[in-house]
Amino acid sequence: MLYYFLADQEGIFNLFRYLTFRTGGAVLTALVICFIFGPKIIRALRSKQKKGQPIRADGPESHIINKAGTPTMGGFMILLALSVSTLLWADISNPYVWIVLSVTLSFGAIGFYDDYKKVTKQTSEGLSGKVKFVIECAIAGLAGYALMELSDPSIGVPGLKDFTLSMLPILYIPFIMLVVVGAANSVNLTDGLDGLATMPVVIAASAFGLIAYIVGNTVLSGYLGVPYVAGSGELAVFCGALIGACLGFLWFNAPPAMVFMGDTGSLALGGALGSIAAVTKHEIILAVIGGIFVLETVSVIVQVLSFKLTGKRVFRMAPIHHHFEQKGWAEPTIVIRFWIISLILALVGLASLKLR
Repeated sequence: MLYYFLADQEGIFNLFRYLTFRTGGAVLTALVICFIFGPKIIRALRSKQKKGQPIRADGPESHIINKAGTPTMGGFMILLALSVSTLLWADISNPYVWIVLSVTLSFGAIGFYDDYKKVTKQTSEGLSGKVKFVIECAIAGLAGYALMELSDPSIGVPGLKDFTLSMLPILYIPFIMLVVVGAANSVNLTDGLDGLATMPVVIAASAFGLIAYIVGNTVLSGYLGVPYVAGSGELAVFCGALIGACLGFLWFNAPPAMVFMGDTGSLALGGALGSIAAVTKHEIILAVIGGIFVLETVSVIVQVLSFKLTGKRVFRMAPIHHHFEQKGWAEPTIVIRFWIISLILALVGLASLKLR
């Protein structure tokens, strides 16, 4: 919105023309919003949720003891800061901004309803998994259709310079659904310890903010041999707002957490990363940069398949962060080591931009 009104002005307002300045502004604005409204949101959630988030009976015993009574739906704080900051600093005439923001808020709404059912019924079972999956696929499918209308239905292939794999619409839309829905539920599975999912999202958003900036720039995309997507650079501002909102939330979510993001936050954050990857045509790279989320998901799939086929479990508990808890690792140890791995994977993903 500021870009719309001030970018054409002279003098100091000339700064609003630059993506880098507006991205920095988005980070700080989202942070300030969280710091100002975070305590009020937490108090409101605590007063409404007398017993806090229901803890899974089959989860680690330490969670039942240490995390009971902590309010959930803290993802609302992230969505508030993200939305206001994006609308304030991004070019609101850019269709990619609206597509990614719409997917994020829609997935957040699904998660909010899921959290609401869990809290009101005091059960770890919320919205039906099948219903949730169908709605998520519908939203992702609409996003895929919108992207197809704005650019060619293709995906970038790491390692191949100036090459994209063109896809038929009948294949492209299901592929985008797989990316967006898969990313959303992977982040959701990862969100099991205080701060575990938040920082990897910050790291991934930082990497994709840079990717969006490069892909939306004719000179940089041409130099690196990556697909050029006109207008996608504006998503760097969205990524900045996402980084600021997550860091602001982490202030209150750091161990011991004052609030959990719940599905309200985790589904929204995953949906955001998946849709950004789809816009920038770096869907495959998302699997590298978001490798921690992939690892968590694969651990659940392996555990379920192994138990169904052999009656034995590969891990002591899934997702895999619970496996390490059962082995005696302290929660902060698991969280920080997963953060380090996330940073390494993000650097590997960014390095692949030059391997063409």
